[in-house]
Amino acid sequence: MFLFRFWPPGLFHNARIAALCCLAGIFLSLSAPFAHEGHEDDDATRSALASSTYPRVTAQSELYELVGIVRSERLSIYLDHFATNEPVADAKVKVAIGDTEPVDAEPTENGIYTMSFPRLARTGSVEVVFSVTATSGDDLLVGSLTLPSDTELTDAAASSIGPVSSIWIASIPWPIRHPIVLILTTFGLGVLFGHFHHRGRFVPAVTTGTVAAGILVIFAVVALSGNDPDRSGSAARTMGAAMSDAPRRLPDGTAFVAKPTQRLLEVRTAAAKRETVRPAVNLIGRVIGDPNRTSVVQSVHGGRVIPLEGGIPRIGQSVSKGDVLVKVDPYLPLADRTTISEKASEIEQLIAVAETKLRRLRLLAEGNAVPKSQVTDIEAELAGLRLRREAIRNTRTEPELLRAPTDGVIAVAKVVPGQVVQPQDMLFQVVDPKAFWVEALVYGIDATSLDDATAVATGGQTMRLAFQGFSRALQQHASLVQFAVSEPPADLSIGQPVTVVAKSGVPVTGIVVPRDAVVRSANGEAIVWLHVEAERFEPRPVRTQPFDATRVVVAAGVSEGERVVTHGADLVNQIR
Repeated sequence: MFLFRFWPPGLFHNARIAALCCLAGIFLSLSAPFAHEGHEDDDATRSALASSTYPRVTAQSELYELVGIVRSERLSIYLDHFATNEPVADAKVKVAIGDTEPVDAEPTENGIYTMSFPRLARTGSVEVVFSVTATSGDDLLVGSLTLPSDTELTDAAASSIGPVSSIWIASIPWPIRHPIVLILTTFGLGVLFGHFHHRGRFVPAVTTGTVAAGILVIFAVVALSGNDPDRSGSAARTMGAAMSDAPRRLPDGTAFVAKPTQRLLEVRTAAAKRETVRPAVNLIGRVIGDPNRTSVVQSVHGGRVIPLEGGIPRIGQSVSKGDVLVKVDPYLPLADRTTISEKASEIEQLIAVAETKLRRLRLLAEGNAVPKSQVTDIEAELAGLRLRREAIRNTRTEPELLRAPTDGVIAVAKVVPGQVVQPQDMLFQVVDPKAFWVEALVYGIDATSLDDATAVATGGQTMRLAFQGFSRALQQHASLVQFAVSEPPADLSIGQPVTVVAKSGVPVTGIVVPRDAVVRSANGEAIVWLHVEAERFEPRPVRTQPFDATRVVVAAGVSEGERVVTHGADLVNQIR
């Protein structure tokens, strides 16, 4: 009673208006959770993600797989081989929709057939019959096409209002549009409305009543939207996803990839078939030259490099055995030059003595004072001394000629004009581009058991290898094994790292698939993608073993007959 004594006149009397507003707000806040109970949202989301909003029909047989999509009053038919998912471009397709007469579909590029979709009086499920005539076989495929009703189209249009209203609701900060805040605000505005109305102040009363009604409307919209700040955005995103054929992950982990996207990504499959094969091992190797057809060019004495008239040979230049590559002017140490000078002076002195003696003996021989044999001996001695002098001169001035030991191309050139080289420095390396070997290290495996080896370069190139032999001496706790490359590619280089895949071990039973078919999931495990439905792909964890340079053996995880994605698996794996 003490409170009522100080309450303004008429204010308590009109508080029942505010109480009614509060009761309405409380009723809306309590009714909102019941409006969203159950799993209708999850079912709707799964249904929207599983298929496009565009009506579609699917059919398959042992030969073909077909998907028809109705869009803009046109039926687009995607016809593929069932086993490989390759488009069928040479077929003739006749389509009978419901009770209508069969119509020929017009072929377009990339195995797509189109036709005008007839306007049907009825809605719901309609049977569609496809008659296929192609070189790979004739077939008859039957599918069911679900047409949307007018009620569904109206509901879809009405549901589009939800995202629009949620946009301006979401723009209001969540603490302001909280139900409790809205109830208290409505109650306060109702009290003020009663106070102004009792006082006769109609303008403030109308303004306060209008604001209270607006807040009550906002409260109703917030309550009916589920009181969840993220629900409206999630619904809008779900509807946006359902309005297109964009690839996406489904809640069960599978991927929805529409046929147009499969054509764009060139997705190809193969039926799994179990085989008994020998597994393989991976070895680390590098490319080397054939020891019998690879050579190096070195200087025996060393000296200064003198180029030929055509210049120094360049890398990649073809040379023949015996071709002169460069000249090397020998360098003589000071002690050797002193010895040669002394020897040359001594020979010059002996030549002078021999010439003087020869002149004297010739005069005596003319008077028969001495026999002519002495003159002949002196002449021979003089000729020998002159030859020794010429040899010493050549030793000091004649350059060393460096020739190509084998035929091939120059792979390494480490000289420039005027360069001083030391004895045994490698100046050139000549390789035969048609004769390369691969050298690999083998750890803990019998090298004699290696068979059917292939090499994989860093760029993905594969090369067939022929076993040549292995070393009995261990290098870094491993045996050295050498293989000959059967057909070397044009861009192969000496020293290039490669991975050698060779058969070894006991045969195993599994499914042989390309290496590109095995990809890594988000958690890092090896998986393959299975084509379970026309537009749905399922990831499957597998256990693999090497088979050769381009294929692996799936030892577990895939059953025989399942369709494994062999091309485009990495692109399907990126779908989120």
